[in-house]
Amino acid sequence: MFSHAKWCVLLTAALLAGCSAMQFTYNKAGTLLGWRADSYFDFDPQQKHEFQQKITALLAWHRREQLPDYAQFTYAAVARARDGLTRDDIVWFMDGLKKRYRLIVDRGAPDAVDILATLGVEQLRAVGKEFAKDNRKFIDEHDLDCNQDRQKRARLKRMLSQITDWTGGLSRAQEQRVEQLVESIPLFEHLRHQDRMRRQAEFHELLRLRTQRQEFQTRLHAWLHDWEKGRTPEYERIATEVFERRIEFFIALEKILTPAQREHALKRLYGFGDDFKALSERPLAAAAAGVIAAF
Repeated sequence: MFSHAKWCVLLTAALLAGCSAMQFTYNKAGTLLGWRADSYFDFDPQQKHEFQQKITALLAWHRREQLPDYAQFTYAAVARARDGLTRDDIVWFMDGLKKRYRLIVDRGAPDAVDILATLGVEQLRAVGKEFAKDNRKFIDEHDLDCNQDRQKRARLKRMLSQITDWTGGLSRAQEQRVEQLVESIPLFEHLRHQDRMRRQAEFHELLRLRTQRQEFQTRLHAWLHDWEKGRTPEYERIATEVFERRIEFFIALEKILTPAQREHALKRLYGFGDDFKALSERPLAAAAAGVIAAF
């Protein structure tokens, strides 16, 4: 579809925002995903209707079956982090995110096949145009047209912003320490950009099979489920190093936080668990009403 995780991005992206924003975003996920899908595929009225029906059913399942698990997963993450982060904690959390993403793929891929099989030639061209916009945005956000110093400054700015969101703020001394720690992480965004384009090209090739239901479904599911497959040896090598360096970074970062900053981050994470729990308990009829025919 849009990229390997866009079926669930709007279901989980609010982890980067505040709790109330997360509830608002989740409750509007059907509409937001509809707008996003339409921007890629330029749906006709029948396709919009079918997409809306399928996304409503997917979100109802997700709310009923997955959100209670998300709540428990989040509470468990808080409990593990209370005594300080370890490598095992971070790997456990990342593996948990991947597992939950794949559950959405397993549930949603057949519906994706139904929608994609109806695309016409002009709609395939629309997909290519949206991918080009996405790629340009990625280049601009990561300063890939600039030298490595500019790229490092852009990365540092993003990381400081994310850390501040979680901790409530950093002192100048802490910011300087973060800058030192980040230096140990290899620049990786240029390879991510290349791999994004590889994935986009694979998706275009898959769409050629869209009228061959069984083969298309099998291959699309594999493409979504095993998104790491097909990466170059260089990508794999540097990705492994980046992953290990980031683990070291987060463990070192936690050690320079004050008790108040750590508590701020843990309370925020715990709040996500409360939000997942509250959303899962909302009546399904009310949840479905959030999917408005606005796109």
